[in-house]
Amino acid sequence: MTLNHLIPDVIDIAQASGRLILDIYQQGQFEQHIKSDNTPVTSADLAANQLVIEQLALLTPDIPVLSEEDANISLTERSQWPRYWLIDPLDGTQEFIAGSGDFATMIALIDNNKPVMGVVYAPVSGVTYYAAQGQGAHKITADGETCVISTNKHHSPLRALTIAISRRQNIDTTKARFDSQYQYDLIELGSASLKACLVAEGGADCYLRLGPTGEWDTAATQCIVEEAGGRIFNTHITPLSYNLRQTLENPNFIVLGDEQLPWASILTADDRLMTAE
Repeated sequence: MTLNHLIPDVIDIAQASGRLILDIYQQGQFEQHIKSDNTPVTSADLAANQLVIEQLALLTPDIPVLSEEDANISLTERSQWPRYWLIDPLDGTQEFIAGSGDFATMIALIDNNKPVMGVVYAPVSGVTYYAAQGQGAHKITADGETCVISTNKHHSPLRALTIAISRRQNIDTTKARFDSQYQYDLIELGSASLKACLVAEGGADCYLRLGPTGEWDTAATQCIVEEAGGRIFNTHITPLSYNLRQTLENPNFIVLGDEQLPWASILTADDRLMTAE
């Protein structure tokens, strides 16, 4: 089955997951506990996880699924997978708990260690982002209108850069990560997926993430961002990779809308050299 044939069904699965999450969110009654990695998980995460895994198994029974909520699979086993689904059923669990509305379902297809399809559905706004390798990046509005999206490209002289940051990020600390000779506007959003998609659609120029994330936090949006004309790099400015290590933790990373900007001078030296172990 080709990527083009898969996309409509994967969008349907992501949206079904989002509707389930939204129903639990609106009821305001859910269980939560802290996982072994000290991050929260809720009954909405688990319900969405079950839905997505079951539906993907029906759609592509020959393609394995790796999920944030079921990631204890050894590299020995995973390395035998030439192609697999990588999902985060509820990206932005802390935002879900806090009631901000900034959360999404993310589904990616990984082929030979690279995301070749990505779908992100934000249930509160009703917006879907999707992309497939070589097919461009698209956005479906809550009204059902589909449009092509692309990153923001700058022309000389360089105007102010728009940086997407977390609501939990310290603004002064964030500004210190960027060279003071440039001007910056900051946009606060919750989940990693929504900040990356904001870059993909040209609403921000950059999203810098310093801190722990998993490969499921970037896979879907990496495909979307790259098909929109941007890139996701680690802070050594090299591309992220998937399923090559025992750990599924990402290094620190940066989402760039315009790769041609002088990021080596825009980012401070500490961030260019810093990586997460």
